[in-house]
Amino acid sequence: MLAEKAGSRPPWVGLAAAVWVQVAAGSAYNFPLYSHSLKSVLGYTQQQLTMLGVANDIGENFGMVPGVLCNRFPPWLVLLIGAASCFVGFGVVWLAVSQTVIGLPYWVLWIALCIATNSSAWLGTGVLVTNMRNFPLSRGTVAGILKGYMGLSAAVYTALYTGVLHNSSTKLLLFLTLGLPAILLAMMYFVRPCTPSLEDDSSEHGHFVFTQISGVLLGLYLLTITILDDVLSLNDAVMYTLFGVMVLLLLAPLAIPLRMTLFPSSKRTSAAGPSSSSDRTNEGDLDKSEPLIAASSSTTNVESFLEPDDASDVDMLLAEGEGAVKKKRRPKRGEDFRFREAVIKADFWLLFMVYFLGVGSGVTVLNNLAQIGIAVGVDDTTILLCLFSFCNFIGRLGGGAVSEHFVRSRMLPRPIWMTCTQIIMVIAYLLFASALNGTLYASTALLGICYGVQFSVMVPTASELFGLKHFGLIYNFMLLGNPLGALLFSGILAGYVYDAEAAKQHPGFMDNSTTSCLGPSCFRLTFLVLAGVCSLGTLLSIILTVRIRPVYQMLYAGGSFRLPRSSLH
Repeated sequence: MLAEKAGSRPPWVGLAAAVWVQVAAGSAYNFPLYSHSLKSVLGYTQQQLTMLGVANDIGENFGMVPGVLCNRFPPWLVLLIGAASCFVGFGVVWLAVSQTVIGLPYWVLWIALCIATNSSAWLGTGVLVTNMRNFPLSRGTVAGILKGYMGLSAAVYTALYTGVLHNSSTKLLLFLTLGLPAILLAMMYFVRPCTPSLEDDSSEHGHFVFTQISGVLLGLYLLTITILDDVLSLNDAVMYTLFGVMVLLLLAPLAIPLRMTLFPSSKRTSAAGPSSSSDRTNEGDLDKSEPLIAASSSTTNVESFLEPDDASDVDMLLAEGEGAVKKKRRPKRGEDFRFREAVIKADFWLLFMVYFLGVGSGVTVLNNLAQIGIAVGVDDTTILLCLFSFCNFIGRLGGGAVSEHFVRSRMLPRPIWMTCTQIIMVIAYLLFASALNGTLYASTALLGICYGVQFSVMVPTASELFGLKHFGLIYNFMLLGNPLGALLFSGILAGYVYDAEAAKQHPGFMDNSTTSCLGPSCFRLTFLVLAGVCSLGTLLSIILTVRIRPVYQMLYAGGSFRLPRSSLH
């Protein structure tokens, strides 16, 4: 497939298609919408249910395989594998919940959920790394937009669930089984690698702002219609109309390539022309067949992100022996790292631990949000989920945009925003534990924003410290912090505490699947532990910020991202 000309329409078409793919990739956020059916129809205990939530998170975040294969496969094939996972995994869950097949073992459903939500890893890897390569000078902004729409997907599915599917878990699972693969098959052609633009462009900034604003409007719209439906009980015709408007808002990013087609700019930036900076060089010939993430022979050239890594270690040794090249040295922070080179760096593990503590604690609340609401007397927990989703979107979008602004203007390391938000998360968990009147929705909103920031800051930070060459694998390893946190804090801690409190409240019942825990004590101990977890995360993020400040001073000394000079060859 030929790479497209820099600054042309296809990168923006790909970004618009990526929005839909990211919404589809948020299918794992649907677990709270059908988890009650797993408990009531299949008779599971709360701890069994939370372990299914762990399977949900493991599948969503186990992206090591797509991280490796994205160096070999084109984007459309990566997305096709994600669509197939969605069809097979959610199909099995639908068979069980609809009782089309009766008596499926617990372990079969556990594996099916892993497969179903693993589609998120394939889809997220496919669109994120492709678009970060297509817009390498705006990594934080692109990561914030794409991760933001994925966070907003929970509100999209909530609107679909309540307004169109009439709160039916079986219909929702059927849509995830058949509807999502159909959408992905329609979109996968448009997500493809293109030649990145070599210079900062004011029109590009305007396009990003338009995409961000349309996302915020979509989030506000979804929150509004969810509340209206709860308060006014809107009829089917009105809900279908409102859902149609939502679809139009999801199509809004497509207005950018349409405008570029109808009103083409007279000024085109040539991808092959000389650059004004001494750190940039002329673009070489592009390989006509390129994988999702191609390796680079040098980080000096922007176009090197697209060159295949064909030189073997044997060839390199022969070249060194003949004196053709100098011996390879270990990369410095800011240059391209191989995965095995990155994992021996302290900054790698600091970033992983900060991310693990932040998202691991946040996903615990997300997985148990329905039970948390019921415990304190909330009748309709879908509003809580929609609120968390919208604030998660704001956090992801804002985290990318704000960190991008301050890293360019002040050379402020991105992890400082993980520090700030984890301090706020400590406060939110203490509010949850106190169960004060009127604090539930405020705590959920605060947590949603801070949870979203962790994603949109981790992604560009990993690419800036360790390069884009093996970004897919490094990024997906970082994502393992999410299911690890879900296992420890949700599956083991929260599930055990909830069932223990339910047993105290209903001492005569042997089967906890038929009982619910009511009152703040159901999750109080869990929230206090999570507050301590984020306190540790705050400390580690401060250490990381101090350590990597020189890297950001090197990368953004001129006010915009510049690739470090490498002497690998």
